[in-house]
Amino acid sequence: MILAGDIGGTKVNLGLYGEVGEQLELFKEARYECRDYAGLDRILDVFLAETDHRPELACFGVAGLVKGGACRVTNLGWNIDSSQIKEALGIKQVWLINDLAAMACSVPFLGDDDIEVLQKGVEEGEGIAVLAAGTGLGQAFLVSGGHGRYRILETEGGHCDFAPRNPFEMELLHFLLQEFERVSIERVLSGEGIYRIYRYICDNQELEEPDWILDEFDAKSLSRVVVENGLNGKSKPCKIAIEVFVEIYGAVAGNMALQLKTTGGVYVGGGIAPGLVSLMKDRFFIENFLDKGRFRGWLERIPVRLILNDKASLLGAAHYALDKKFVRL
Repeated sequence: MILAGDIGGTKVNLGLYGEVGEQLELFKEARYECRDYAGLDRILDVFLAETDHRPELACFGVAGLVKGGACRVTNLGWNIDSSQIKEALGIKQVWLINDLAAMACSVPFLGDDDIEVLQKGVEEGEGIAVLAAGTGLGQAFLVSGGHGRYRILETEGGHCDFAPRNPFEMELLHFLLQEFERVSIERVLSGEGIYRIYRYICDNQELEEPDWILDEFDAKSLSRVVVENGLNGKSKPCKIAIEVFVEIYGAVAGNMALQLKTTGGVYVGGGIAPGLVSLMKDRFFIENFLDKGRFRGWLERIPVRLILNDKASLLGAAHYALDKKFVRL
């Protein structure tokens, strides 16, 4: 039995998997809101108390920089240590990996129902890029390890500098520099980033926000209000904001494809993109993905897919543990 976890800035997803033949079968899963718990240890106690299955291995995808089997969750502040989890739960082996590395591990095991094709492309290589915007922005790569296996390249690419490409984005950068000393990509490509783009548009166009949207901001998450009212066309600044968000998303995805020549494909995951699938499939994403000058033709050959399975990181973490059970990569 394998205990898998996806630990983000706002939620923890846990799953208990078992080997059934050559497949992994999900026996139990649950979602927990981080704000309701003081740390991961309490969540694990609650989860395992509700099942008779006892895991032997565990792997957790964590939204933060993992070093020496420990991690401080970037947008949450929890400290997580694999040795402490191993001791507390009596589990033989525990691994912590970056949450996007966990998502990347799921890619070879995703079915047709788990993805939405954004660009068919031509599968002619094995390098794969994965990026996902949610509470923050994560990036990871898969490269061929030979014999049909992959090696995972964990990154903190979401914390690279935001590079504006046109006058509009330059003005957006100047706007954000009023709030931050340095603007990383995830300051724009994240849930809070969508709201920041919206705020910039209102400020730039000197728009007064109506009372109804202010009431919604008080009652719901900021990004959800912007996305909902952008998609239904009720708010013009919201509509522009989500379009700009998707355009920048596409541009960053194209950069990743160039950085490692990911001819095996680019996969977009996270909690935001599936809710914007109509824009992701429109010109806003792919046109900016392709807008790389002389390399446009090369990028047109790369498959681009949207991950619809919101448990992809759990599946990937479980497969990582299963793989490590047999061989050290």
